[in-house]
Amino acid sequence: MRGFCIKRLFCTLLSARLVLIGLGPYSIDQIDTRCKMSNSDMTKDMLVQSLAPLNLPGAVERARARLAADPYRPLYHYAAPANLLKDPNGPLYWQGKYHVFYQNNPYEVEDSNMHWGHAMSENLVHWTDLPIALSPTPGGPDRDGCWSGPIVIVDGAPTAVYYGNPAGICIARSHPSDLSLVHWEKFEGNPIIPPPRAGSPWRPFDPCVWKYGDLWHLICGGRTERGDTAFLLTSTDFINWEYQHEFYESKRSWTEADEDCAVPDFFSIGDKHMLVFSSHKHGAQYYLGTYSPSEKKFHLEQHSRLNHNPTIGVTMESGNYLAPATLEAPDGRRILFSWIGEGRQFSIQQAAGWCGIMAIPRVLSLTGSGVLKMEPIAEIDKLRRRHRRVAEITVPPGEEIGLEGIGNDVLEISAVIEPLSAHECGLAIRYSSDGAEQTLVSFSVPERQIKIDVSRSSQNPEVVDFEEQAAPLELGDNEPLRLRIFLDRSVIEVFANKRSCLAKRIYPRSFDGVDVSLFARGGSAKLVSLDAWDMEPIWPHQ
Repeated sequence: MRGFCIKRLFCTLLSARLVLIGLGPYSIDQIDTRCKMSNSDMTKDMLVQSLAPLNLPGAVERARARLAADPYRPLYHYAAPANLLKDPNGPLYWQGKYHVFYQNNPYEVEDSNMHWGHAMSENLVHWTDLPIALSPTPGGPDRDGCWSGPIVIVDGAPTAVYYGNPAGICIARSHPSDLSLVHWEKFEGNPIIPPPRAGSPWRPFDPCVWKYGDLWHLICGGRTERGDTAFLLTSTDFINWEYQHEFYESKRSWTEADEDCAVPDFFSIGDKHMLVFSSHKHGAQYYLGTYSPSEKKFHLEQHSRLNHNPTIGVTMESGNYLAPATLEAPDGRRILFSWIGEGRQFSIQQAAGWCGIMAIPRVLSLTGSGVLKMEPIAEIDKLRRRHRRVAEITVPPGEEIGLEGIGNDVLEISAVIEPLSAHECGLAIRYSSDGAEQTLVSFSVPERQIKIDVSRSSQNPEVVDFEEQAAPLELGDNEPLRLRIFLDRSVIEVFANKRSCLAKRIYPRSFDGVDVSLFARGGSAKLVSLDAWDMEPIWPHQ
C-alpha cells in the first residue's frame, strides 16, 4: 500500500510538471494508469518517454497557436504541431482519406527519440493532426526510436514496417475497421528482421516492402565499398525473412562512392520502375530502370537528383530536400512526399520550438520519351486567393522592372518567360525596398540550368545555408520558361517546365520586403504572362 501511495504521489507531481512545461494536460488518472501498467522500478525517464505530449487535441491546438506568430513558420506547408519533423513515413490512402506519418520527436527539437507523428487529409492540402502512432517501447526492441519505413496492407490490415532502433526491422498493425488508423499494436515477436551474423554484407535499416506474386520483398537501404545499394530479403509469411542479394549496382558517374541509399521507395511508373531514396551526403534522388522478377534485381538506366545543394550534407542546418516517399492515389497518380530541413543555426531552431516542414506533394509521371515529369498536386490550387495578373513586358538587357502589387510572403506565382537574347533571366522575390535582401529565381541559357540564388536572401546572422541550388533544364526549340513558384514565409519551391524542381529555405530580416521584379542579363527577355495569388493558410487559427 505504501509503495502505491508513493507512486500515486509521483504521478501527481509528474502531472503537474507536464502541465507546467507545456506537455499536458494529463489527468492524474491517466498518469496513474501508466504507473499501474509499469513495473515497480520504472524510472521517471521511462515514464515520461511513454507519454506522448501532443496526443491530446487541446495540447495540439495550444502548441500550434503558440507557434503561429513565428514569422518564419509556413502557413500552407505542413509542419508538426511542435518540435521536430523529419522523414515522411508510410504515406497511404485508406478508407477515403490520405494519411502521412512522419519522424517526430514530440518532446524537443532534437534528432533523437523518434516517434511516428500522424496527419490525415481528404484533399492533400488541409491536414488533421492525429495522435502519435508509434512511440519507442521502454526496454523494447525499438527503445531508441521508431525510425523510418512504409505501411503495407497485410491480410487486409494496415501494417507499419519500420526500423526499430537498435534491434532491427519491426512491425505494428492497425485493425481494418480503424478508419483513422489511430490504434497500433506492435508484434510481440519484434524484430522480424534482426541484425545478421558478423561479417554479413547487409544490416537492417530503412525498409521498403512490396509483394510480387505470392512472395513478399523487402529492401533495406545501405552501401558497400562500391557505393550506394539496397539489400533484398524475401518472405512467404511476412514474419520469416531470407536474405537474397544486393538489389542494384550503382555507378560512380551518377553517385559518389561514400553515398548511401537511405529510405528507399521502389515502385512501377509507366513502363519503368523507379527507386527514390536519399543519401546522407546529398539528399533526395532517384533511379529509373527495369526490374527483373526472375533475377529479383533492379537494372538502372537513368539517375537524377531531387535535391540540388552542391556541398552541404544532410544536417539539421542544411535546408535540404530529403527522404522521399510515395503513395499511389485512387486515381492512379504517383504522389511524392518529402521534407525540407531548416537553413539556420540549430540553437535558433531549438529556441523557436520547431523545425522541419513537409514539401508540397509532387505528382510523378513519365512522358512518352521516358522523361520524368514533376508537378505540384492539382489540389494546391484550392488555396488560391486574391488574383493579380501582369501584362506582357519586354525587359532590356541588364535592366530590372518592378512588378507593382504582386508581392507577398505567402504567394504562388505562375509565369511564362521567353529568354530571347538574354543569357540569364528570371524573377527576384522577397525584394526589400533597398534591394539589400532578395532571392533570385533564374534560368541560365548557356548553362541550361534553373537556379535559386540565396546569396542575398537574408542579412540575418542566424542563417547558415547560403548555397545556390541549380538543376538541369534544357528548353526545346521555341519552348518558353514556365515557372510555378511557391513562397511560404521561409520556404520557396520552384517547378520549372514540369521537369525540374528546386526547394530552399530563406529567412529575410526585412518582413516588409515582399516586392517582385523581372530581370534580364546579357540580352533582352520577355515576360509573356504572370499570374499571382495570395495563398490561404491551412490552419484555422492563422
